This record gives sequence, structure tokens and C-alpha cells, in this order.
Amino acid sequence: MEKCIACCGIDCATCNARIATVTDDNGLRTKVAEEWKIRYHVPELLPEMINCAGCMEPGAKIGHCEECEIRTCALSKNYRTCAECDAMETCLIIKKVHQYVPDALDNLRSLN
Repeated sequence: MEKCIACCGIDCATCNARIATVTDDNGLRTKVAEEWKIRYHVPELLPEMINCAGCMEPGAKIGHCEECEIRTCALSKNYRTCAECDAMETCLIIKKVHQYVPDALDNLRSLN
């Protein structure tokens, strides 16, 4: 299976937001929006906002990407992912993601 690892370690290839974008599946966009409203406490998430090619890939991004601390940090250091950073294991910023998606840390470790 293809891997498309975000800077935080999420495997975008398995992310329903990216799958909905790549396949232009509006039903899946609606499902993702409803799930993420609850899971991530985002009350104003609409299906049309679910457009993401992957945070470090060219193309569409979900609105949060532009303000994502993890992505901003990685870009400022010229890193493709946080796996390139010596502080990855202790970083308080990235732990915010890993508490919800623990496999993301394993994905980053596999890149080293």
C-alpha cells in the first residue's frame, strides 16, 4: 500500500479526508466532517471543507493546515517530516496529534 506520511506522522494514504479528495467522494466528505466535528471538537466543519491532498503534498489542504504548528515548524526547519528532528520524541507540539493517533509516532520512527 502507498504511504504518504504527513510531517506529524499521520499516514495520509489511509486518511479518509485525503481519500475523499483524491476520489472526489462527497459522501465520504460528509462522513469525515461529521466524525471530525465530534472527535476533534470542531463545530463548524462542513463537507466542502474536506479537501486535502496531504499536508506536505502540492494541492488542496484543509483550512487548518495553514495554521498547523507542526507543519509550520517542519517547514521552518526545511524538514519533510518530524522524523528529521532530534526533538521528535519529546516535542510537546507533536504530542497533541499522537494522543489521538498513536500510530503516527510509529510511522515517523519507521522513516529513520
